[in-house]
Amino acid sequence: MKKILIVDDMMVSLMMTENMLADQYETFCASSGKEAIEIYRQEHPDMVLSDLRMPGMSGYELQLALQEEYHKIIPFMFMTADHDEETESKGFDNGAMDFIRKPFRPDVLLRRVANIMHNVEQVQNLKKNAETDALTGLLNKASSEKELTEMCKTTAGALMMIDLDSFKLVNDIHGHAMGDKVLITFADILRAAVRPSDLLGRMGGDEFIAFCHGIHEESSVAQKAKFVNERITEAAKKLMGEDMNIPLGASIGCVFVPMRGTDFPELYKKADKALYIVKQNGKHGYSIYTEDAPETEKADIASLAQVEMILNERNLEAGAFILSFENFRAVYRFLKRTRGFYSKNTCIIGFSLKRHKEGGNITLAQAIDQFIETLQKTLRQGDVITKNGNNQILVLLTNTDAQREITSAVNRLNKNWGANEGGTYFWFNYEWQVIDK
Repeated sequence: MKKILIVDDMMVSLMMTENMLADQYETFCASSGKEAIEIYRQEHPDMVLSDLRMPGMSGYELQLALQEEYHKIIPFMFMTADHDEETESKGFDNGAMDFIRKPFRPDVLLRRVANIMHNVEQVQNLKKNAETDALTGLLNKASSEKELTEMCKTTAGALMMIDLDSFKLVNDIHGHAMGDKVLITFADILRAAVRPSDLLGRMGGDEFIAFCHGIHEESSVAQKAKFVNERITEAAKKLMGEDMNIPLGASIGCVFVPMRGTDFPELYKKADKALYIVKQNGKHGYSIYTEDAPETEKADIASLAQVEMILNERNLEAGAFILSFENFRAVYRFLKRTRGFYSKNTCIIGFSLKRHKEGGNITLAQAIDQFIETLQKTLRQGDVITKNGNNQILVLLTNTDAQREITSAVNRLNKNWGANEGGTYFWFNYEWQVIDK
C-alpha cells in the first residue's frame, strides 16, 4: 500500500483529510513541519500532502527542507484556502505536483492523489529502465559507475570486478540465445552471493561489478568466489546438458575500500590488476589487490583445447555433411588444391529433379528438401552436400574410385528415393566429373 504523509496545523482538517485517504493509502499525520520531517525520515512516504500556510514552517519551506536533505524531488501536493494565482505559481516553481483548494470533496482529492501516484510510478519506471541492464536487471555500466563514485568516497567495503570465464565459448558453440540464458543465470547467482544492500552491476558482455558493504577480510571474498564457481557449473549443466564441458567459472579481482583509496577510477584499475592475476593463474578464483602487485600486459589468447571446442561439430550426425554454398566452395577449392597428395579421386556430382507424374500435394521445393535429406542419409560422412539455386544439388564424393563408387551410390540413392513421396512424383538425373589438379 502506498504511503502518504499529511501535514496540517488544523487538527479538524487533518483528521478529515486522513479519513478521506485511509481506505486506499497508508497515512501518517503531522501537525507541523518539524514533526513532518521526523516522520518522513522514519517512513519515507510516497508523497506528501501538506497545508500551505502553517506557523513555524510553511508548506514551501517543508518541501525545500526535505529536498535539500534527500537531494531529490519529493512528490508534494499542497492544500490551501488561498485563491491567489501567484501562490499556486510559486508552488509549481518549487516543484509541487498539484494544488487542491479547501474545502475539497473526497472524490476530487482521491482522483488527484491517484494521478500523482500514477505519474510518480511512470517516472520511477522510466528511471529504472534508464539505470538497469535490460538482460539481467542489474545496474548498467553508467549507473554502476555513478553509484560507485559516491559510494567509494564514504563507504568501507570490498569492490570486486567479476568476469564470467570462457563465456565466449557458449555463444560460439550453443548460440547467443543460450548465451543470454547463461548471463541471466549468472546474474541470479551473483545476487544470491551478495546482500540486498550491496551494489551489483553489469559493466557489459561477461563483465560484472559488485560493492559489498563492510567486507574487509579475504576469507569473505574467498567464500563468495567458491559459492559462485560451484553454482555456475551446476547451472550451466542444467541449461546445456550434463555433457557440457565448457570451462565456465568466475574470476574475481578485489580491492578493499578505503584501505586502497576512495577514488573509484583508481580503485577500478586496482581491482582490474587483481583480476588479471587470477586470469594468469588458471581463472576460477579470486585475488586481492596489494600495492606490490606486478604490472602486467593483458593478452586474450584462447587455449588450443578451447579453439578445438569452437571448431568441432557438436552432436555429430551420421551421413554426409550439408554445407552452405559458400562453405561448399571453400571445401571444393581446398580439395582441388590438395588433389595431387592423395591416391584416390574426388568427384563432383550435380543432381536435378523433374516431375514425371502429376498429382500429389508435394511441390518441387518440398521434393528438393526431401532429396537432400535422402542424400545425406545415403552418402558417407566424408562426402559433402550443398544446394545451388532452386533445382540443383551438388555433391563432393571424397576419396573415391570414381565410376564404380558413383554407380554404387546412385543405386543406393535410387532405392532410398523411391521410398519417399517425392520419389513417387519426381525423378532425378545427374552428371559427374573428377576434380582435376
